[in-house]
Amino acid sequence: MCSGGKYCVLLFLLQSSLSDPATTNQVVLLDTTTVLGELDWKTYPVNGWDAITEMDEQNRPIHTFQVCHVMEPNQNNWLRSGWIQRQAAQRVYVELRFTLRDCNSIPWVSGTCKETFNLFYLQRDEPLPAGTRFRPTDYAKVDTIAADESFTQTDLGDRVLRLNTEVREVGPVTQKGFYLAFQDVGACIALVSVKVFYKRCPPTVRNLAAFPDTVPHMDSLVEVRGSCVENAEERETPKLYCGADGDWLVPLGRCVCSAGHEEGGDGYCEACKPGFFKAYAGNHKCSICPLHSSSHDQAGTICHCEKGFYRAIQDSSTTACTRPPSAPRNLVSLINDTALILQWMPPHDSGGRKDITYNIFCQRCDGSADISGIIQCEPCEPDLRFIPRPLGLTGTSVAILDFAMHVSYTFHVEAVNGVSALGVAARPLVNVTVNTHHAGPALVGEVRKDSASHNSIALSWSQVEQPPSNIVDYEVKYYEKAQERLSYSSTRTKAPSVVITGLRPSTVYVFHVRAHTADGYTTYSPNFEFSTAAEDPDVADQGQVLVVVTASVGGFSLLVILTLFLLITGRCQGYIKARMKSEEKRRTRFHSGHVPFSGIKTYVDPDTYEDPTQAVEEFTKEIDSSCIGIDRVIGAGEFGEVCRGRLHTPGRMDITVAIKTLRAGQGEQQRREFLREASILGQFSSSNIIRLEGVVTKSRPVMIVVEYMENGALDSFLRSHDGQFTVLQLVGMMRGVAVGMTYLSDMGYIHRDLAARNILVDENLACKVSDFGMSRVLEDEGEEAYTATGGKIPIRWTAPESIAYGKFSTASDVWSYGIVMWEVMSYGERPYWEMSNQDVILSIEEGYRLPAPVGCPVTLHQLMLHSWQKEASQRPRFSNVLSFLDKLIVNPSSLMEDVQSFSESPDDLPDYPLFISIGDWLDSIKMCQYKNNFLAAGYTTLDSISTMSMDDIRRIGICLLGHQRRIISSIQSLRLQLHHIQQSGFQV
Repeated sequence: MCSGGKYCVLLFLLQSSLSDPATTNQVVLLDTTTVLGELDWKTYPVNGWDAITEMDEQNRPIHTFQVCHVMEPNQNNWLRSGWIQRQAAQRVYVELRFTLRDCNSIPWVSGTCKETFNLFYLQRDEPLPAGTRFRPTDYAKVDTIAADESFTQTDLGDRVLRLNTEVREVGPVTQKGFYLAFQDVGACIALVSVKVFYKRCPPTVRNLAAFPDTVPHMDSLVEVRGSCVENAEERETPKLYCGADGDWLVPLGRCVCSAGHEEGGDGYCEACKPGFFKAYAGNHKCSICPLHSSSHDQAGTICHCEKGFYRAIQDSSTTACTRPPSAPRNLVSLINDTALILQWMPPHDSGGRKDITYNIFCQRCDGSADISGIIQCEPCEPDLRFIPRPLGLTGTSVAILDFAMHVSYTFHVEAVNGVSALGVAARPLVNVTVNTHHAGPALVGEVRKDSASHNSIALSWSQVEQPPSNIVDYEVKYYEKAQERLSYSSTRTKAPSVVITGLRPSTVYVFHVRAHTADGYTTYSPNFEFSTAAEDPDVADQGQVLVVVTASVGGFSLLVILTLFLLITGRCQGYIKARMKSEEKRRTRFHSGHVPFSGIKTYVDPDTYEDPTQAVEEFTKEIDSSCIGIDRVIGAGEFGEVCRGRLHTPGRMDITVAIKTLRAGQGEQQRREFLREASILGQFSSSNIIRLEGVVTKSRPVMIVVEYMENGALDSFLRSHDGQFTVLQLVGMMRGVAVGMTYLSDMGYIHRDLAARNILVDENLACKVSDFGMSRVLEDEGEEAYTATGGKIPIRWTAPESIAYGKFSTASDVWSYGIVMWEVMSYGERPYWEMSNQDVILSIEEGYRLPAPVGCPVTLHQLMLHSWQKEASQRPRFSNVLSFLDKLIVNPSSLMEDVQSFSESPDDLPDYPLFISIGDWLDSIKMCQYKNNFLAAGYTTLDSISTMSMDDIRRIGICLLGHQRRIISSIQSLRLQLHHIQQSGFQV
């Protein structure tokens, strides 16, 4: 200790006070540990505070102030700093480091000893003049400073002193500067250092935006707008808020690195390295150059294509560079009848692109050569027709029509892609030369119209030259001019004349004639147009009377003959009988307009034709493949893909269609099976049967074109819209199916595969029957059944007699319709759930029938059960079903009653212990969110809820249909459980 009751602060203690660095968000206004000269602080009185200056090991001054007049009463010693400029600060902080001795450790000390001192400040715009008298009343008190740690005499002996650090806020400061003052009232203190500072938000970079040094405000955040760093672009205005403690808060907005630059690890944008590029501004990384391109400099925004490689105009800068394709391969030509077919293989090198198309160029060479020996060629005649077109082909074949005879054609086939126009001028071609001599000369001269009526035209023609071989017959092809060759008819004759009948009155027809010789067919003659006469009303009436009388007499005669024949010969053999009926149907029913004596159109089985392709020609319309555009593949069928596309018909708006295609490589048998469905579908005309638009059989691929149904199959449509329809809407869907099946049954037709998956739904929710692959004709047997000869049977939808004996009838279709009703009401659930097919068969034989779906009205379930009668004769007819549904729709109140009868087989339903709580029960079915609904309505036990109906479920506030169904299904299970317990003699 120093003399006079004061103590000396040890040098090691002072050195320790210099060890803490300043923080980055502080601006220091004063730090006594860094002042090299005198501080020139004032003391009042002069002998109050002592200023002591020592030198540290680096010969730097250490300034301390100490006071210790604890033995004398009534102390009031002041120490005042020099004038401190506040700079930009609005409030400042004073950090004091000091030691303080415990009064109890000082012997003989009086009661005036203190362990605190006071901090004051005075604001001034300029320093006080020299000699100004010190007035304590001018100073504002900041706080009383107390020590957390004090030392004793023993601590001095052990060279251990406890240093205190206290920070106080001073402000607001509004004038240019201020003074600090320290008041001692009787303590033993050593003021080791004084640091005065204010806080600021330091410069920073956030989200690629730079923010400057910012001084916070006293009572609010300071909004600071940043500026994007170099090589960055602003996406949203970058902002930060400077807080009072010098912290940056609430980052908003952002910048992104410009094209050719990516974000580096230090928050700045760096240039892309050579071999990399970045085409667009953003925070994504630079990418390596695509194939066959490179960048040689830094900050590349695009990679330039290598020599011989290009990018098309529509290609983005991020795609690989490509080149034109090589020439097509293996070009061959075929002549069949009047068509010349070119076929080729794609080029070996596609150039790296998928947009390859082909162009066909034609030259006609007459065989003569010029002086230099080069054969003279000229462009082909403009009448030459290419099907589908000569330029821009996506396929690898083309048909050429209307070519001349005895001519040598040279065809050049070129493969091009999106960059061919950018490549070399000379494009690789593949050539083929075709001589048309062997196609046969044109043997038919001018075609004349000899006469015409309202429904027929008589034609004749002559030969223009001596035929090289005998003419076998002539083929006449004709079509309505307005149809633009979308469909046509043909007939044959051995004489050079023919009478075409069955035409429409006042209609222009186009005729072509060609000869058939021993060497093959010749080309068709040029087009000849002739029109039929207008229809005479009187003649038409007489014709109708004559047809009716003839049909009546013929029908009565046939009936008498058949009756006598049966009486005499008895029952005919099955095979002969079947052949007679099939032939009779095919000839009398179809060729007489499919209208028997009952006036109902009758279905004709395509299998009764010796050549099934005749059924396709008679019942379907041929469509030119150029009228069909395919958009995308939407599924796969048994024979090929199913596509969505457009059908263009001249004079009509394009319509969206579904297109079934025959997969390439299929044999003739598969082709016939594929077209068989079209020959069936082409006989139907009902708003609830899928409509056939036509077929494509004259080109590849073979196609069946039907109307497009926007919502797809009924079962998947219902599953994706579970619970979203009213019962009346569901009944409307059932009615659409019933209308279609009533039409089919009236035509004498059995579907055999009626199921929701084979019902299609359009955008208006109209349901239409489709998929006639398994269907068969309804024979005129007493049982009206078709006997299956093999193949897969859909067990879950099939009647028991069909499963057991392979017999199908309209009644078996009614059984299947009942299953469809169940699928509709259950929103596409799988019939019989997870039961195996064998279990389904055994259960049906034992009398089990599907229970009503949750929420299904009683009347609809009764109709299902009626459709599932074991005896086929007891099932309703489709006309009865349709009539019943119409009555329900007219009187919808009959649909409001929910099913009250439940499954008689509870084994598949979960059991619930009768002692569990309502909450446990709801947890088990994952409906615990409705616990309060049940308790608030008074349902506190499982016994109490067992009597609840669907109306009760709705009444307690459960509105979602799916949740209603799950809860009522669980209640049904519980009710059955209680019923079985009571039957067993137990009391619940």
